[in-house]
This record gives sequence, structure tokens and C-alpha cells, in this order.
Amino acid sequence: MDTLDNILEYNKKFVKNEGYKNFITSKFPDKKIVILTCMDTRLTKLLPEALGLNNGDVKMIKNAGGVVVHPFASTMRSILITIYEFDVKDVLIIGHDHCGMASVDKSYVLDKMLERGIKQETLDTIRNSGINLNEVLQGFEDVNESVLNSVNLVQNHPLVPDDVRVTGMVINPETGALRYAK
Repeated sequence: MDTLDNILEYNKKFVKNEGYKNFITSKFPDKKIVILTCMDTRLTKLLPEALGLNNGDVKMIKNAGGVVVHPFASTMRSILITIYEFDVKDVLIIGHDHCGMASVDKSYVLDKMLERGIKQETLDTIRNSGINLNEVLQGFEDVNESVLNSVNLVQNHPLVPDDVRVTGMVINPETGALRYAK
């Protein structure tokens, strides 16, 4: 049995045993907060636990590096929807120490794409259409700077109202210690 089969088998038991009842809540975040953070597996349970969050407390957006890379791409779209559809008052951007995006090697990723069967002509077509793959795959060197860049982008976004507070923080993925980005 592979991993997906195991997940599906577990899910059947979870539903049958009504395990979902512990998680029933509404789609509106109780604390009026949206958190943008990294997709790092170390944060899956640690971050909510370290912040004292329960199911239903916040909206959670995750991506590689926990960054807003474009003012009108999917991450910012999600933040805007939480503000206007779910009455979010606080945007919390949480990066973390030792993030893989701090050391991502764009050339390595592009080489891996070729090794996995993506054709060079496909990469060339994408580049020729105006998409900068180096920019798409860009990481960052300093997590504090990355968080503050995202905070700045959200705070100064023309569609974010002045009454929304935007805060940048960094979490230690081993201890859960949280600090303000500086």
C-alpha cells in the first residue's frame, strides 16, 4: 500500500469514527487574523501550537518561503479575500529561521526540471513569453529582510485598507520561539 492509499484508508476510519467533530467551526476566523507562512513541514503543527491557535482561529496561507512575490498574484489575492470576505483585521507574515528558500539554487532547480523530463524548449518558450523563471524561482538571503519586504508590499498595497494591521515575525522551527522581523 502506498502513502496515498494509507491516507485514504485513514480518512475512511476518521470519518466513520466522527473524528471531524473536534474540528467543526465556521469559515470565518475567530481571531480576525490571516497568517502567511512557509510550507515547511516543521511548521505544520508547531506554528499553530506555538501561537496557541485552535482550528477556526485564523486563516492560514502557506507557500515556499512565506512570501508575497507579486502584488496581484495568488498569495495577495488570498490576503485580499480574507480582508473583504472574512473581515480579517490583522495580516501576520511569519518567516522562519533556516528556511530552504534562503538557499534555493535556481540553476539546480532548472537542472532538476530537465532531469525529470521537462524539455529545454518548454523552458525557452516560457522565457520567451516574458516569464522570468529566475525570478519565479528566486529565494532570499535574509529571512528578516524577506518578511519585511512582504510586510511592506501588503501594507502599501492599493487595495489594503488603512485599518488592517500588517506585522512581520520570524519563528524558530525547532523551539517555536517567535520574534518580530527586524
